[in-house]
Amino acid sequence: MGNRSGSNAFGDVLVGFLAVVLSVPLFFIAHRQAPHFDLPYQLDRIILFVVILLLLLLILRLFKTLITIAFVALLAWLTWGSFNNRYGFQSLYNDALAYFYSFKSDVNPETLNITEKKESVPHQQELLDAMDYNNPIVRNFAIAATNEFFREEQNENFDSRKQIQAFAIFKKINSRWNYVDDPQGQEYFAKASETARLLAGDCDDHAVLMASAIKVIGGRPRLVHTTAHIYPELFIGSKNDLERINYLIKQKLFPAESKGRDLHYHEDKDGIWLNLDYTQHYPGGDFMAEPVLGILYP
Repeated sequence: MGNRSGSNAFGDVLVGFLAVVLSVPLFFIAHRQAPHFDLPYQLDRIILFVVILLLLLLILRLFKTLITIAFVALLAWLTWGSFNNRYGFQSLYNDALAYFYSFKSDVNPETLNITEKKESVPHQQELLDAMDYNNPIVRNFAIAATNEFFREEQNENFDSRKQIQAFAIFKKINSRWNYVDDPQGQEYFAKASETARLLAGDCDDHAVLMASAIKVIGGRPRLVHTTAHIYPELFIGSKNDLERINYLIKQKLFPAESKGRDLHYHEDKDGIWLNLDYTQHYPGGDFMAEPVLGILYP
């Protein structure tokens, strides 16, 4: 009788241990897919974890053999992903770090409600013509930036590689940008290939170069027009993607520049767009205090 009780107790401990071990990776995978409800203290995520844990406890008690097979399959899937540049152990680890870092809640969203986006940007055709991202000079400039900055982080964060490469372009441009006005009384729209050589010009020259260089490496940029300014933004994705990007910017890519600062972004029906203005030293820096009048998509 004593041996049987001991065996049952050991079995309960084993089931509990496996439930917790399985809940962690399953939670982070579910966390990336489940919608956010913006509850205080991330209660929606706490509830999600508890539900996963309770379901696993129930299933483990009923189907110990099946769950063991599922656990081995999960390990095999993560192993396969690790060796094939897919979602693997490193991605799981990065998601876990980003999730726990997100409890600091140092992001600053701003919602955009603009109906006529493209039509409300002046000189739109000149801006589009200046984005000669198919020019080899622009591509070489963008590739050189990705080789110069954040190579290790690009290799370690496959899911965010495109954004990290865009941040490498941001660093190359913004750390060396020299603001130069247009001729008095005139608007001069330099082509991206021209500005790539000089790393100088006014705000529209900066925005054109940044958007063109990001576009040539497969990123998704846009130009935001305000009362007397124009600046580029980068599409990040969902709020789950923002968690990972927030962690990377603050802890890995721009820790000194962003120390004690918030991450600023616009959110619309497509998702999250991060500020890449030349006036800032890290992606997601402060917006200029001007109303947004229009948006141009290259």
